[in-house]
Amino acid sequence: MNRTSESPEAANRPAMRRDALRNRERLLQAAREVLAEQGHSAGVDEISRRAGVGMGTLYRHFPTKDDLLLTLRQELLEEVLHRVEQTAEEQPVGYGLEACLWTVGAEMQRHHGYLGVLWQAFPPNGDPQRLRFWALVRPLLAEAKAAQRVREDLALTDVFVCILSIRGLMDDTAARAPDAWRRHLALLLAGFRPSEQQLEYPPSVDDSLVESGVPHSSVMARPSD
Repeated sequence: MNRTSESPEAANRPAMRRDALRNRERLLQAAREVLAEQGHSAGVDEISRRAGVGMGTLYRHFPTKDDLLLTLRQELLEEVLHRVEQTAEEQPVGYGLEACLWTVGAEMQRHHGYLGVLWQAFPPNGDPQRLRFWALVRPLLAEAKAAQRVREDLALTDVFVCILSIRGLMDDTAARAPDAWRRHLALLLAGFRPSEQQLEYPPSVDDSLVESGVPHSSVMARPSD
């Protein structure tokens, strides 16, 4: 028996899927560019125009601007998680924490143009990818202590505040001194090193700050679409 010929619709399905995927990637790349240039005021119409697709195509992929921002955030966090995991696995035992911080800094710099918009768009608490990141960092900190690479009293909250400080420094220096964060991190890591001298201020007694995150002050003031 001869095999029944495929209908034109069935034959076109893979091509349509490829086309839809291509449009989605064009929209995401356009969103990165427009958000980096215009911040929260970026409109979906400009993103659609920059991507070279119609508004109907944009809304099929991302019904709201928040859907678009959330997708960008999730994809970025997945990329950072992958790079951090890969970097940590390549390090000798005890060196993963330091390598993790350098990787996070490099990723924040690479995506700095639109990173702030994504962080401000959604509250940090309850983000599963964020929780995965800190679940990865926690054993790296324990390994660094066991290998005597860092102070015994170094807390996970200290690592969290370190990353916060890098993010804030980048916001203030990206235009004039984009690599200033590197010396800042090197100085912080020097302060992490083991020492017999006790610090005046004790470490955090819990990880509540890490678990809840620090919402940006402008989250509630974000312009509506």
